[in-house]
Amino acid sequence: MKLGIVGLPNVGKSTLFNSLTKAGAESANYPFCTIDPNVGVVAVPDERLKLLGDMYHSKKVTPAVIEFVDIAGLVKGASKGEGLGNQFLGNIREVDAIVHVVRCFEDTNVVHVDGSVNPLRDIETINLELIFSDLEVLERRISKVSKAAKMDKSLAKEDTLLVRIKEHLESGKPAKTLEVTDEDELELLKGYNLLTYKPVIYAANVAEDDLADDGASNQMVQDVRKFAAEENSEVFVICAQIEQEIAELEDDEKAMFLEDLGLSQSGLDKLIAASYRILGLMSFLTAGEDETRAWTIKIGTKAPQAAGKIHTDFERGFIKAEVVNYKDLLEQGSLAAAREKGLVGMEGKDYVVRDGDVILFRFNV
Repeated sequence: MKLGIVGLPNVGKSTLFNSLTKAGAESANYPFCTIDPNVGVVAVPDERLKLLGDMYHSKKVTPAVIEFVDIAGLVKGASKGEGLGNQFLGNIREVDAIVHVVRCFEDTNVVHVDGSVNPLRDIETINLELIFSDLEVLERRISKVSKAAKMDKSLAKEDTLLVRIKEHLESGKPAKTLEVTDEDELELLKGYNLLTYKPVIYAANVAEDDLADDGASNQMVQDVRKFAAEENSEVFVICAQIEQEIAELEDDEKAMFLEDLGLSQSGLDKLIAASYRILGLMSFLTAGEDETRAWTIKIGTKAPQAAGKIHTDFERGFIKAEVVNYKDLLEQGSLAAAREKGLVGMEGKDYVVRDGDVILFRFNV
């Protein structure tokens, strides 16, 4: 999974990226200190893996990972070359979802690029830049397809769709709010890789005092939540400064620190949960002496396709999947004991994998 972190300069974006990845991207109180997109890979915390790894005495425990791409602070006019320009918008075309950091705190020591703090205005500024960038992509595509459609009638449908999307964007709306029910059109729309078609998770960056009640008493956070609900986006509340402090701590210290703040989860935990929800993802597990590992798949994935995540041969030669829930496996202490109790199922090609399944694939190539 790849997430692109965007936001205006000085909203806490690079501070958040640093704390999430401990990558140490330069963070300063002035725009454009992030010149190249910084990339950091983060392990997805999963208690199930540790427990299974301990049970099997696994030589290796491999968690699922998320790749974060920190994009330089965008400003009004970025799509036309303002600030550091449109080059950064290209860096987020390949991400699965966009994490949009929005400033929801007042601090006279941290300058705001527009002179005042207004999260909805900031969201609109970024969204317009993403729309302008998408329009450039569409215009190139329309030019190509409309010419070809004169000779090839099969392209007429795509030509019509492209014009519809362009008009929708020109009205200031993101591509993901365009109603498309035709399956062929939906596949085409996905294929354009438009920035405004990507799912968005808003990170409402607050002062430490607003963390304990999850931003409930912060009007700016409420405004962001209302806006996000209207476009089916996710929101999580974070204090980037606190996250940076958490990132420096060991796991046991981390738990105590969070408890002292009245928190049950770190910002990273909240972000991971939000990204799995918005992308419709979950994890199945494989466990053994050599390795215990988490594999991220789409909810609704069938057993052969899940096997294909491990190796294409597993999908090609799929015979059966031996499946047990991780809790049952841990309670019984071994796969053999779980088998004896009838807790292990032999599943075929139509089995839909569930979150927390521990699977042993049988295949023949």
